[in-house]
Amino acid sequence: MVDVPAKLTARARVFDTGQGRKTDPVDAHSVAVAALRAKGLRQVTVDDVTVALRLLADRRDGLGHARTDLLNRIHQLLLELLPGGAKKFLSAPQARALLNTVRPRDLVGRTRRRLTSELISELVQVDKKIKAADKELNELVATTGSSLQDLNGIGPCGAARLIGDVANISRFATRGHFASWNGTAPLDASSGDQQRHRLSRAGNRRINRALHIMAVVQLRHDTEGRAYYRRKLAAGKTRWRPCARSSDGCPTSSTSK
Repeated sequence: MVDVPAKLTARARVFDTGQGRKTDPVDAHSVAVAALRAKGLRQVTVDDVTVALRLLADRRDGLGHARTDLLNRIHQLLLELLPGGAKKFLSAPQARALLNTVRPRDLVGRTRRRLTSELISELVQVDKKIKAADKELNELVATTGSSLQDLNGIGPCGAARLIGDVANISRFATRGHFASWNGTAPLDASSGDQQRHRLSRAGNRRINRALHIMAVVQLRHDTEGRAYYRRKLAAGKTRWRPCARSSDGCPTSSTSK
């Protein structure tokens, strides 16, 4: 069994049918043609640890999304119960302490308070699951002998995501191939004498997000990443600034990578 890149499959499909329309029979035939004709394709081997890490990382991401959803709903209810609402970063004990300061007497207020209390209880349970998931990820990542967590900005979930999705790093011929696969390689958007690049939206977005978080964390601390960023600024590159699509911020199209 070999790993057939999607681009090779798409090319074979277009050459075979004259258009890129996908159906299961056509897609299967295109994969087979590409596998037979292409050289140097990577042989696929099943690694139980890699698969387990990928499953656990997916579970951890789901718990993180669930926690964010619960906090948003708690904030919305507290905004109706407390003047000014609550601070942005709120833990379950802090939310419970704020809720204990209000005792509404009307039906709507009592209902809001009860729903908020239930959501805080759910948040406590999710926090416990997140803690257990992080511990399991730490232990499983440790069995791989990986040193990813030695890097500033990479935690257990990020390390598990990188190991689980990347698997065998040797399948990428160069670091340029890896950068293209994860979407960190900028795309050429030059026109005439104007040489510029723009941010790529392609590639593995989960790996891209893990690397982005690492970059943001390194910019906030005195790290090699921050020193690299300052060298680029000194060389005349434009400054990184937050993007409206992300609360953490993202590189703009003019940011050099």
